[in-house]
Amino acid sequence: MATIWTDKKRSLFFGLPLSFTKYICTDEKFIVEAGMLSTREDEIRLYRILDLTLERSFMQRIFGLGTIRCDTMDKSMPKLEIKNIKKSRDVKEMISEAVEKERMKKRVSSRENMMSYGMDCDCDSDCDHEEDMDQ
Repeated sequence: MATIWTDKKRSLFFGLPLSFTKYICTDEKFIVEAGMLSTREDEIRLYRILDLTLERSFMQRIFGLGTIRCDTMDKSMPKLEIKNIKKSRDVKEMISEAVEKERMKKRVSSRENMMSYGMDCDCDSDCDHEEDMDQ
């Protein structure tokens, strides 16, 4: 598993990495390590990320930072915030490309992701996708 990107959450003022939260993106998953004495590590498989949004407040823009919000299909972490990171637009694009590569590798399509959320099927004939999901 190759590491694509890593950074620390930065303080809003001056953009210094004074946090004990570390972000790691590999070619298969996104990992968030948090804590100093006791630590917690969360991970999300890249193919489970549904949507990426970049937000940059006025203060973040002054210090060259941004926050990427990820909507996922992960039960333990349905929403992920990658807070106060440098080069946030480039990182968002890098994550987006890695997500698409992993979806292609795993043969997961957006339609399959929507089906897992119980969205209506627009098949021409009667189908039993919803019955399959309930089992």
